[in-house]
This record gives sequence, C-alpha cells and structure tokens, in this order.
Amino acid sequence: MTPRSKGHRLADLSSAQVLEQLRGRNVVWPIGATEQHGPHLPLSVDTVIAEEFARQIAYELDGFTAPSQSLAARSLPQSGGGLAFPGTLHVSGETLICFLKEAARSLMRLPFERLIVVNGHFENEPFIFEAFDSLCQEGTAAGKEIIAFSWWSLVEDSWLRDEVAEFPGWHAEHAGLTETSMMLYLRPDLVADARPDHDRPPRAGIYLHPVDADSATNSGVLSSTSGSSAELGEKLFWHVVAQSISLIREGEGLLRKNDVSIPRGDDVRQEA
Repeated sequence: MTPRSKGHRLADLSSAQVLEQLRGRNVVWPIGATEQHGPHLPLSVDTVIAEEFARQIAYELDGFTAPSQSLAARSLPQSGGGLAFPGTLHVSGETLICFLKEAARSLMRLPFERLIVVNGHFENEPFIFEAFDSLCQEGTAAGKEIIAFSWWSLVEDSWLRDEVAEFPGWHAEHAGLTETSMMLYLRPDLVADARPDHDRPPRAGIYLHPVDADSATNSGVLSSTSGSSAELGEKLFWHVVAQSISLIREGEGLLRKNDVSIPRGDDVRQEA
C-alpha cells in the first residue's frame, strides 16, 4: 500500500515557534464528528477520515494541521441514521456555526496564508460554509485565503463509474462501501468483521418524521458494505488527495475535466 505521512501539527509547536513557523504557510483544519456508523465501524469514522486527509494534504503542501473538531451537527435519519443509535454526540447548527467562527477568529491572528478546511461529516457542510462566509463578510479573514470542502465533493463521477457498481448517493453512503473501505485502509484495527447491507437506501433531500430506524437502516447502515476493501479505500484516498492538491494549486476549473490524469501517492509529491 502507498505510505501516508503524518505531516506537521500546529499544536506541536511552542508559542515561541508558532509565528515564525506558520508565516506564509498552509494550515489544514479537519472537522469530523462522533457519530454511529453501524455495528462494524467506530464512532470516530468522520473524524479519522478528515484527519487523515488533512495530514496528507498538509504534508503535500509543507503545511500544518490544526487540532481536529469532532463534535458535529446532529445526525439525520436520511443521511446519518439519526439519533436512534447510541454514541452519537452533537450540537445544534447554531452552536456549531458560533463555535467555528470563534475558533477561526483565533486562528486568523496567526500569520498563515491559507486555511484549508476538510469536512468529514455530511450534516456539517452547510454550517461550515455559513460560518466561514460570515467570517469573510465581517472582514476577519482579510489577507487570507479560505478553502473549505467535504472530501466526497472532490470525487469525480468518472471515478465512481469505474470503481463503484451501484452508487446510492453520498447522503446514503453512511457506513457503506466507501467509508468502510477507507477505514479498512486507514484504520483496519477499528473495523469489525460484520459487513451489513441495506438494500433500500434513502432518497436525498427528504426528511421524514416519524421514521422507523429499523426499516430505514440496517443497524445504522444506510446502503451496502458488500465489496468494501482496503484496496478500494486506498484508491479513493489518493484520488481525493490528488483532487485536493489540484483544487488548491490550480483552481476549481481543473476538477471539471473528467479526462485529466489523476496522480496518486508519490506522484502527487513529485509534482509539488
């Protein structure tokens, strides 16, 4: 398997080092969740995946990772299985926006050039975008560039067509094929043997109340885990890393070209 790097962590610097070390650099902030992911995956899935992407992106850009945020917006029945399963921790959307703005304001006092926010939890996305848009509108981010994205937003349709036979949509991929595969690659020690399938993935953009969690999910899984593997997880991880670096270095337009050759692993670093 292609080796990954832990990169540099902002929190490992001393106060005496931080101004000099961060000047003109990139800071990558992983935002995840503590949320149920079925009987086979840990509560930390969204945080683990966001952290691993953040560490690798920071390494590719010779930047630093900020401490991860692992309390998230509430899990919803049609995208995360909802709150019927124990272990999910959450805050309100309003609280999450306020927290992210306050934390980002403190980050903005540091002399880095670009903040890259990597989201790993589906329900977080609108609140992250609102928080940073509000921050920019108030002028707090003047002189800095902010790029925020959910990792799945960088997966090209052509990649999905080649690698995934039947894709239910990212809203329904909760604890499914892609997350299970990435955890098998990133943290196999945290993955149990069960491979539950749910053959009726929910439709996107619909909220239902009341909802029967037992019929809407299979023990918290919204789609299929069949065919998951560390090999697929590795392919997906490096695809997203390459797409991330392209987004950051060359602009969003590159991601619209489905015929672009996507580097992976050491090829990403060689292009740095």
